[in-house]
Amino acid sequence: MRTRYCGEITLIDINTIITICGWINKIRILKKIIFIEVQDTTGTIQVFFNKENNTYLSSILHLRHGFCVQIQGLVTIKKSCNLLKNTSKKKIIEIIGFSCFIFNKTLPIPLDYTKKNKEDIRFKFRYLDLRRNIMFQNIKKRSEITTIIRQFFIKNKFLEIETPILTKSTPEGASDYLVNSRLYPGKYYALPQSPQLFKQLLMISGIDRYYQIAKCFRDEDLRSDRQPEFTQIDIEIAFLRKHHIQKLINNLIQKLWLSIKKTKLKKIKKMSYCDSLSIYGTDKPDLRNPIKFISLDYFFKDNLKYFFPWLLKNNSNRIISIRVPNGTNLISEKKIKIYKKFFKKKKLHQFMYTKIINKESYNIHMDSYLKKKISNTQIYNIFSQNIIHNGDIFFIVAEETNLANKILSELRLKIGIDFKITDLKKVCPIWITNFPLFKKDKNENLKSMHHPFTSPKNDARNITFTDPCKILSSAFDLVINGCEIGGGSRRIHSYELQTKIFDILQIDKIKQKKEFGFFLNALQYGAPPHVGLALGLDRLAMLLTDSKTISDVIAFPKTTSATCLMTGAPC
Repeated sequence: MRTRYCGEITLIDINTIITICGWINKIRILKKIIFIEVQDTTGTIQVFFNKENNTYLSSILHLRHGFCVQIQGLVTIKKSCNLLKNTSKKKIIEIIGFSCFIFNKTLPIPLDYTKKNKEDIRFKFRYLDLRRNIMFQNIKKRSEITTIIRQFFIKNKFLEIETPILTKSTPEGASDYLVNSRLYPGKYYALPQSPQLFKQLLMISGIDRYYQIAKCFRDEDLRSDRQPEFTQIDIEIAFLRKHHIQKLINNLIQKLWLSIKKTKLKKIKKMSYCDSLSIYGTDKPDLRNPIKFISLDYFFKDNLKYFFPWLLKNNSNRIISIRVPNGTNLISEKKIKIYKKFFKKKKLHQFMYTKIINKESYNIHMDSYLKKKISNTQIYNIFSQNIIHNGDIFFIVAEETNLANKILSELRLKIGIDFKITDLKKVCPIWITNFPLFKKDKNENLKSMHHPFTSPKNDARNITFTDPCKILSSAFDLVINGCEIGGGSRRIHSYELQTKIFDILQIDKIKQKKEFGFFLNALQYGAPPHVGLALGLDRLAMLLTDSKTISDVIAFPKTTSATCLMTGAPC
């Protein structure tokens, strides 16, 4: 039906009669000439028809945006272009149209391809939204990414193995999606949250290098980087230590950024979980932003009742600050009020700040709360151990530890974006390591920080479980620009240790046998030491295409309420 793709027509094709197929992207009707822009998967090309000498004039005049057409014509140089000055530019090429055949007409297109459309319209007419060049390029790049990933793992002697979609429900952190069994009424299959147990079983099977680009399903609250069904790059290796798999993933990430973004990344550094919380208030730090936390606990700890009485009811508190260089010129009082209003909704007791107008004369401006509690000299002394400059603003938070971290880390990110402190051109990957093995939920019940198949960091034979929350795990997360791309760990390969972990999590023996019996049984048949990791393909594609949400790199995504506006699912 066609002899050339629109985006592949070059200067070599000049004076050649070709046939193209695609959709009408733009149309302009002048007195003597009709200009049409035709689009296909490779790009666009301009075609013009002369009204005075064209037997297809009646059909051409009926063309509209979105019509699916076949056009035959002669490749030529635009009259307004100089071939000698523009030899490398495809925009100088156009087609003199001879004939036009309409494959299919269209209803009025409900999307405006020149403007930003509402998400619900884009999702309802996703097949039209994907025609937009930016969306098609995203999907195309995603395909390139998966190709690079497969080639990388094949080169490193991995086997790609599919694991079951219809499986048994095992608790892994989120709710399962269930599928009713026709043959066994009242019984259900669960869609996998991840192939976690199956890939460990593959290690026991003797397949010591496994990977899979796997579909996973989790019934949980959605957001910009989370969908109910998502794709992960699943990896497991036997007889290797965790630093080996980190080195492997370093190489993969470097290859992806070099191939897709033409950016050469350095070796990925490491940071402990505790340091990440201490310096950035989160285990997913965006290192493109240079602002770090300043601890002020030492100054206020002996007089909490006077300065911050609300802290007395908590077992764990943080008094921390961030410094914004030249903040007095950057951040207006109006902007400060907006921040204050935003964080008041998050149960912040006091939004405190101080401006260093002139440090030599102790000219320091403080918010009303601090002004009542502390003198200019005292404020100067608090920050004297840190480098302060005229024009700096210090924002101060005094709250329960988790709340303080959350609020100040959010403020750090907001200020970084609002005032262009965050360098959006940078790529800053980091390994976060030394996570606790366990954590406590809101009800003070013990839970696994990652999942219950993660091995302790140290030799398990010498570990005592008298204070589980102090035990470090072998887990590690990969974070890029504040986005958690994936996580892995050394796995438990001992039956005794695995049952011990279940005991600590208060999973009784009956439940262990019912939910994990098949896996526990397998561990008793010569399970090798092994490590594994899973990377979020959607999130990687989001970063590599500079998208703001993973829905822009998924062909048919769900809304944040987990519905499909196009098909009407669930129904």
